[in-house]
This record gives sequence, structure tokens and C-alpha cells, in this order.
Amino acid sequence: MISVDPTLAHPIAIETPPRPSRAWRWLKRLTATAALGALGAGTWWLWQAGLLPRLQADAKREISAFAADIGFRVKDVLVVGRQETSPQALLAAVGIGYDNPILDFDAKAAKHRVEALPWVQSATVERVLPDTVVVRVQERQPLAIWQHKGAFHLIDRTGAAIAGAGVERFPHLLQVVGEDAPEQVVGLVRLLQGEPEIAGRVKAAVRVGNRRWNLRLDNGMDVRLPEQETETAWKRLADLQRTHRVLEREVQVLDLRLPDRLIVRRPGDPPPPPPGPGKAQET
Repeated sequence: MISVDPTLAHPIAIETPPRPSRAWRWLKRLTATAALGALGAGTWWLWQAGLLPRLQADAKREISAFAADIGFRVKDVLVVGRQETSPQALLAAVGIGYDNPILDFDAKAAKHRVEALPWVQSATVERVLPDTVVVRVQERQPLAIWQHKGAFHLIDRTGAAIAGAGVERFPHLLQVVGEDAPEQVVGLVRLLQGEPEIAGRVKAAVRVGNRRWNLRLDNGMDVRLPEQETETAWKRLADLQRTHRVLEREVQVLDLRLPDRLIVRRPGDPPPPPPGPGKAQET
């Protein structure tokens, strides 16, 4: 190697150490290989003896304790998106207290516990070093109230019941009745919203024979929807309301089950004749 000293007019030769012999280089390689082999054998023996996991756990505890000593402890738990879930239930599910070592905190296990809470649809939990845990929750959105066997249950936008949720604070929601009503109410709400001028007048819906809906309006009128072509019938009712104000009239039942006619029953009208032999009457 040649180096030039800028203070001199001529180069200065730097003596290069002699190159090790080939035998010496092979000896060094053999020594390194033997050391790695011994290390691998030692690790295998520790694993077979059941000592390696214990040593790893001890090392993890030592690292966590050291980190806690220099300030890696929980000082804040920040929650984003909580409205219905109580702070006490959420903190209990997170499962970490103030001043606990943050490296000991299992964020994945906490996520599963938070997502098991009745109102929580999904959650993320993460450690933000040195001292903060951030919890983001997406809560379930109530859609309807299901009346079933004398009890009332809050139904979310997926059609699932929200366990333990009270319905008292949601009197504006649509009430539905029927065995399969929770599974079908999402489609019903979507149907009603297609005609917003009359959708707000529907206060309850009864599932008939697990096939179709009867709607109860805010004035006590019953609207019977067909099993097939339900959207067409609902649009027809909206058109009748715009042109003839049928929902403002003194009518007890509007039957839309026949596509080519509207059957109207007024208060005081006699009930329809009983069905013929072998036929079941549907109301």
C-alpha cells in the first residue's frame, strides 16, 4: 500500500505486513469451525435438557426488569373509538396497570380480550415505547331491536345480537319480530331506505312464516309486503303515497301481495272470509 504525505515532495512507502501462509489460514478456519460446532452442540444439549427455554425466559425477565428500571413502564393507556364500551371494562380487558413493565405486556393477547367485549367489533392494541399503550376499537353499530320470547335484544348491522346491551337508549330503532328476523333485518332496512320519504314511518316489522314481512306504520296501519318482488311493491307504495296520499287515509291494512292490485281494509270492515278446505289462512 502506498500513502502520500502532503508535507513532503515524494511518496512514503508504508510497509505491508507479510501475508499469512496457506497452512495458517486453514488452521484458523478449522478453529472457527470447531468453535461453531461446539456452540451448536452446547445449544442442542441445553435444548434437550430443557434448559434453553428457561435460560431464554430468564434473559427476557432480566431485559424487561432492566428496561423498567430506566423508564420503560406504562404511564398512559390511550383509547380511540370507544363510545358504548365502559372504560372500566376496556381497561380490565387490556389487562395492564399503571407503572407495569411495558415489555411484559402481551399486546396480541390483549387484542383478543378486547374483541371479546360485547360492543367491540374489532380492535388493535400496540405498545408505543417507552411508556404508552394505544388501543383502537371499532364498535358495533346498532340497527334494530329484536323482540323474541318476551325479551328485547339489540341487533347490529351484521344481524348479530349485542349481548347484554340495553335497548332503552335506542327507542328510535326499528323493532322486529320473528325467528329469523335478525338475519333478515339487514336486507329489510336496505329495502326501506330505498324510499326515504316513507321509510321513517315504519316503526315495527313482523316476519311471517320466515318468508315475508308485515310492516307497522306510525299511524297504526299495517302494510303487507309480498314474498317475491318486495322492492317493486315497496316502490309502488311510495308512488301511491306521492300521488294519492294513501298513508294519510283511514285505512287499517294495505295489502301489496298481489302485483296487479291493492287490497285495502278500513276500520270496521269485516275480516276476509275463511280459506277453503285444506287451505291455511295467512294474516
